[in-house]
Amino acid sequence: MIFVHLVIGAALLEFLYFGFAVGKAREKYGVKAPATTGNEMFERYFRVQMNTLEQLIVFIPSILLFAWYIEPRVAATAGLFFVIGRAWYFRQYVRDPSKRTAAFALSSLPLLFLLLGGLIGAALCLFR
Repeated sequence: MIFVHLVIGAALLEFLYFGFAVGKAREKYGVKAPATTGNEMFERYFRVQMNTLEQLIVFIPSILLFAWYIEPRVAATAGLFFVIGRAWYFRQYVRDPSKRTAAFALSSLPLLFLLLGGLIGAALCLFR
């Protein structure tokens, strides 16, 4: 489980980095708190952070379920793809939101894999 925990830690550190990037963008583009709109470039940073938060809510329990019921090393590997996908998504969305699709898929597909695998693994335990 150590690799799963390290991947979760990496995802959380990545999310913190996105938060710092939003703070820098807020300052750079003159968007005063508590506003979350007012400059398109700032909004790109902000949307990446919020989208990542939305995905983390599903990612963390999913990777833990998959690791517990299926296989921790496979969970950690899929989780690593999620983290890499989120980093790529960050870069793509800030540069040009219309070109984010592949990066979004790289983080969403492992997330779906982990969630469905964890749920199936848990359900199969009912029949053991």
